[in-house]
Amino acid sequence: MAGGAVGKKALVIGAGIGGLAAAVALRRIGMDVEIYERAPQLKPAGFGISVGANAIRALATLGLDLGLERRGQVVEQMKFMTPTGRPLFDLPHARVDREAGAPTICLYRGDLQEALWEAAGDTPLTLGATAVGYETSDDGVRVRFIDGSEAYGDVLVGADGIRSVIRGQVTGTGPSAPRYGGFLCWLAITEFAHPKFPTGFSGHYWGAGRRFGIHDVGHGRFYWWGSLNVPERAARAHTVDKAEILRTYAGWADEVTAVVRATPQSAIMATPCQDRPFLDQWGDGRVTLLGDAAHPMLPSLAQGGSSSIEDAVVLAGQLNAADRLGGMAAALRSYEDIQRDRTRTMVEVSRSMARLEQLEQPVARLLRDGAARVMPSAVLAGLLRRTLIYPGADQPVAVPELGGHS
Repeated sequence: MAGGAVGKKALVIGAGIGGLAAAVALRRIGMDVEIYERAPQLKPAGFGISVGANAIRALATLGLDLGLERRGQVVEQMKFMTPTGRPLFDLPHARVDREAGAPTICLYRGDLQEALWEAAGDTPLTLGATAVGYETSDDGVRVRFIDGSEAYGDVLVGADGIRSVIRGQVTGTGPSAPRYGGFLCWLAITEFAHPKFPTGFSGHYWGAGRRFGIHDVGHGRFYWWGSLNVPERAARAHTVDKAEILRTYAGWADEVTAVVRATPQSAIMATPCQDRPFLDQWGDGRVTLLGDAAHPMLPSLAQGGSSSIEDAVVLAGQLNAADRLGGMAAALRSYEDIQRDRTRTMVEVSRSMARLEQLEQPVARLLRDGAARVMPSAVLAGLLRRTLIYPGADQPVAVPELGGHS
């Protein structure tokens, strides 16, 4: 029996990609949703994001199409190269996407945020609302905010990012620092064109303790990022200096330094890459976690945003079946059970890949690059399938017929 969530209220803490996706998915099954965001205004970060075929197919099970192909660029080819541009291997992304039944799309993060916000319709959003804790009961949950205000709902979804307050209470550990991944990332989007970059191009360049990536995000824009192994203290204190970035990639392929030169320094941001050890317990009664609040991961799989969208769809599907599953709390535990092993793999593989990609020692890099050059395409495709094929693609959610809900 579907429809157990109709007319119930979800409180979503956080208006990032995960929080907005949760609002869209939960509205789709007939729930009322209120979003609370600690930032005083919604300001999209100025860099790119990949929405994988798995996330697109997950949304389709709810009958949702965000029109991301119009906002960004479908990935047509993905090449891995040495610093000077010599080939290492091509990842069969387009082929696996066809098997998955949806494209992978690179786009400006702000465009994704806008698409989700439009799909969320008239969902109430409260800005400047810093959650400090919650209390649960058999029939609901109350959230307390730093200004003394409170909100009440049937379920609470902690989508408040890698430093989640809700996570801290679920685990009983309180606030704690994320785990440093060992490297700094520079991120930017700029208008750019280069003869080596056809439409839908994504390129990765592997060096010694540093990498570079460049991705077509559509509309004449490219998203680029660079990584560099640095001590944690230096990464957290880093300020952007374009001259330093150019020195870091001196002697690399012309297109690498060209896109950096084409980018205003003010458009470049820097961040220490970080994750957390995987968390087995995501929930407490009528409370659960989603996205980076539950399973933050390093960027090697490009699945941070996509896994958050997946979470939102699975959460909605289980809450929609709450009557059959034994109630709202049971539906939340079912969602967690479905997503736990899949996201654990993503977190662990992302960290293992980052160690491999950021190698500095010459012999280790030589072995890595040699193995990459002879890796069979079938093996590479198999690795991609683990993330890009959404397990629930053939299980559409029976969405209630409702007037006034998105």
